[in-house]
Amino acid sequence: MTVGGTTLPPLAVALGDSAGIGPEITAKAWDARVAEGLSPFFAVGDPAAVRAVWDGPIAPIGDPSEARGLFGEALPILPVGDTGAVIPGAPSLNTAHVALQALEVATGLASVGAAGALVTGPVSKAQLYAIGYTHPGQTEFVAERCGITADNAVMMLAGPTLRVVPMTVHVPLVQVPALISPELVIAKARVTARGLQRNFGIANPRLAFAGLNPHAGEGGAIGREEIDVLMPAIERLRAEGIDASGPFAADTLFHARAREAYDAALCLYHDQALIPIKTLHFDDGVNITLGLPIVRTSPDHGTAFGIAGKGVAHPGAMIAAIRMAAEAAQRRADATA
Repeated sequence: MTVGGTTLPPLAVALGDSAGIGPEITAKAWDARVAEGLSPFFAVGDPAAVRAVWDGPIAPIGDPSEARGLFGEALPILPVGDTGAVIPGAPSLNTAHVALQALEVATGLASVGAAGALVTGPVSKAQLYAIGYTHPGQTEFVAERCGITADNAVMMLAGPTLRVVPMTVHVPLVQVPALISPELVIAKARVTARGLQRNFGIANPRLAFAGLNPHAGEGGAIGREEIDVLMPAIERLRAEGIDASGPFAADTLFHARAREAYDAALCLYHDQALIPIKTLHFDDGVNITLGLPIVRTSPDHGTAFGIAGKGVAHPGAMIAAIRMAAEAAQRRADATA
């Protein structure tokens, strides 16, 4: 597989909220393009947001096809929106509008093949909700624009030594037991297995399931979700030929030896999945959406308004997101060639 080869159009990087660290880490990723071996990409958003935090070379473009020729000398930016006076660390309704416009345009470019993949910078959900945004996150928005129902789009967090899938995400913990069903588990597992094949080149993915309760329920002594929900789902997945194992006690699922036994861990709620991935890969964790007709990745962190504009934002997760998007898109292209 040759990442960045001629078969792959430049990647689209939506800058996210102009007042967050998205513009800075995108620019720093361009700075590291040679050392990191990154495929050509172009930013989508307000160039003023980048100029507010970086004094490197910028090349405004009118079409994604221009990006490859300019990438070696400047960061190509497809201008979208007008933030006005950008104040790093001070989000506003205006920065939210521009972030949404950039996400919309970048998603569309990836959907029609003008961009090789979509990478999304961090946004402020609070600001987006204030302008009428109704999706729980960017994942659901991208899925809708791609014609995929939210239930068929799976959020995976991936780092060099761990991949996790939360089967429920931004919901109160008290609601999780009622939301978990064999049908949900099976659907998420099917998409995960297929996504590991298409995006990561794993021919026979191994899926490990975390239990909901301490000690995975102790045989029903401290909870029956493992017996009533997870085990029937796992048995059905095995009957379909998917390598599914568990449920395992979550507190023993993420140490180094345990991680060698699976390709992805499927978890029941947000923190069960995100605490281990962020502990192990805080600076290089990637959010990748499985089940889409396009490749979409994102740094696994937020807007970090508190450090925006101070020049200290670490670009590791953005670099990892760009690299993973290019690798996954190239695998898909190679598979259909």
